[in-house]
Amino acid sequence: MAEKVTPLTGKALLQKVKDLAHLTKRETAKECGYYNVTKDGQARVNLTDFYDALLSARGISLSPDSGKDGRGREPTYRVSVHKNGQIVIGATYTQEMGLKPGDEFEIKLGYKHIQLVKLSGDQEEDGEE
Repeated sequence: MAEKVTPLTGKALLQKVKDLAHLTKRETAKECGYYNVTKDGQARVNLTDFYDALLSARGISLSPDSGKDGRGREPTYRVSVHKNGQIVIGATYTQEMGLKPGDEFEIKLGYKHIQLVKLSGDQEEDGEE
């Protein structure tokens, strides 16, 4: 019985693919460990897992939830002023920026633009400890 081979991932996978550029896609995937051995001893190459690992190693995510706000909508990076005069920045944007509840900003008004400058919370945090 053949031993189970652990498929390469990350930088090791990228380097191996570069080294094996002369081989076909199937041969490269097999050399990188992306195959299963069937009951009758045949090697079956798994190109889907191989391609997913390659994309992941290159920092590309194809997961359906990435970039969406939980309701299936993708962020447009545009907002409009509501009837009550407020501008709301959605959770998708604040999460992407790593903002937390309680973060404070200074509003700077310019000609046809608004700039939000995050205030440093170092002074407040030092006083609380």
